[in-house]
Amino acid sequence: MFRNLITKNRSYRRFDNSVTVNQKILKELVGLARMSPSAGNLQPLKYILSSGPRTNSLIFPCLKWAGYLKQWKGPSEKERPSAYIIILGDTGITRTFGCDHGIAAQSILLGAVEKGFGGCMLGAIERSKLKNALKIPTRYEILLVIAIGKPLEKVVLETKKRNRDIKYWRDKRTAHHVPKRRLNDIILKR
Repeated sequence: MFRNLITKNRSYRRFDNSVTVNQKILKELVGLARMSPSAGNLQPLKYILSSGPRTNSLIFPCLKWAGYLKQWKGPSEKERPSAYIIILGDTGITRTFGCDHGIAAQSILLGAVEKGFGGCMLGAIERSKLKNALKIPTRYEILLVIAIGKPLEKVVLETKKRNRDIKYWRDKRTAHHVPKRRLNDIILKR
């Protein structure tokens, strides 16, 4: 059921690094993004796929993980993603990318979940550092990085309590709790 796919598609930040994600799977996931809607059908997105330790080690230090977890510096070496998909905007096609990369990222992540993997969409990126590390030509703008792997952590969705904020948190067993606003709190009545 589609609802189950949506609820399993969480922002996973810890992975079993011994489980690999090969290039064939990454290409299949980008194939889903390719079939997704694009504003004006411009299709300005390009992708860099990484599933090898060398390139992954260049990408990882350019990312910031879990802003609300101030004490946590990100996944340990054994908990790092097995693969990454970098979504780029081709400024030779257009200078604005609207929400194309968000739609593409969601398609990729839903496909990853369907294949038994999980991921995290990262926008907190040291873009110039990553561009230099991977020698990305200037015409491409780094929009998002998607980390992909076999999730290690348990994510618990819970209804946001009235007097509490929306910040995610981890309990003593390292389960990752994600408060969600109530449906009636996000639908405006006329």
